[in-house]
Amino acid sequence: MAKILAYTSPALGHVLPISALLSELAHRGHAIHLRTMRAGVETGQRLGFTTDTIDPRIEAIEHDDWKANKAPDGLKRAFAVFGRRAPLEVADLAGAIEQVSPDALLIDVLCWGALSAAEAGVLPWACFSPFTPLLRADGVPPFGPGLKPLPNMLGRVRDAVLRTMMSGTVNSALPALNAAREGLGLQRVGSMDEFWRRAPLMLVASGKPFEYPHADYGDAVQMIGPCALDPADTAPSWLTSIDRPIVLVTTSSEKQGDDNLVQTAMAALADEPVHVVATLPAGDPESLPAPPNATVCRLVPHGPVLDRAVCAITHGGMGATQKALARGVPVCVVPFGRDQFEVAQRVEVARCGTRLPAKKLSAERLRAKVREAMTMSDGARRVAEGFAATGGVARGADLFEQRVLGLRVS
Repeated sequence: MAKILAYTSPALGHVLPISALLSELAHRGHAIHLRTMRAGVETGQRLGFTTDTIDPRIEAIEHDDWKANKAPDGLKRAFAVFGRRAPLEVADLAGAIEQVSPDALLIDVLCWGALSAAEAGVLPWACFSPFTPLLRADGVPPFGPGLKPLPNMLGRVRDAVLRTMMSGTVNSALPALNAAREGLGLQRVGSMDEFWRRAPLMLVASGKPFEYPHADYGDAVQMIGPCALDPADTAPSWLTSIDRPIVLVTTSSEKQGDDNLVQTAMAALADEPVHVVATLPAGDPESLPAPPNATVCRLVPHGPVLDRAVCAITHGGMGATQKALARGVPVCVVPFGRDQFEVAQRVEVARCGTRLPAKKLSAERLRAKVREAMTMSDGARRVAEGFAATGGVARGADLFEQRVLGLRVS
């Protein structure tokens, strides 16, 4: 069996899904070596991986897109961070390869330096994306603002104009990326789309019909379902004492100023016959006094909560949103930034939940959107069936074994 080195960006929303795939590969007998953020080491070790931290200087470069006032500025800030991390990743991955002597690599989609180093090296490799690819595809609007697809001439014109307008933002960090690539002896790339398409295989933690049914990114891009993994596998004791249907509320694992989603949800549902379970992984749960029908904590395994949930209010994070939908639980998405506008629009188009822009967030509006979402169980079940049809991490492992390791899979 093979020795696989996986390398992730310092984001819990990336560590957990890639670890779900790695767990399947480990179950098949492959030796997994994981390089990840400090907070992800315990998870990797618990799963049986040989786990170590990435260069701490990488994690020290703050993902500060929450400081932006507008979505395009947030995207530009985020890309600048990934560009600054790139040269550190090049050296860090080289050190990990020297230490581990792996047979193959699996690299996080946001590790631009590590992806470039993998491309320049001799080891077989693949890219892992825990969110919708930022790639061009016919009929798919430019990534970012969360626009509804328009499959007609008007849509094609709109998308072409917007793609041109947004190119400066999307490609703003190309100088930093190309500097790292040139240091490796690689050719410069003219766009981020060109860069990501350098991967011989991209495994995407999503599936249709949550993704737009007509979207086709080419054979190198394969959807393998949500890749759901909880940071802990034990349900808290207080969960059994809740005797009402549950509404789960999630916020981002990276700082982005979405604490008010929990406050608003508790106010919106204070008089409803439900119990709110809210998570604040990047915030301070003790700073938010909870009404009698609410529990606020930093982290809780989402699986046991969702098994009893009638709706999930999410910040639009791909992981949390898809965890709910994979169980047939409808969602109400309140996007704040990053890829969350795209997630919210996909929820609305797939009719598996509702969308409420953060700028319009109020207790009254959120209550109405949650009530509407709770009527959309059929759409959530349809998405759950689509996720299951991708083949999940088992098919992801098949693809990695076939296309990266060159093994025959029966």
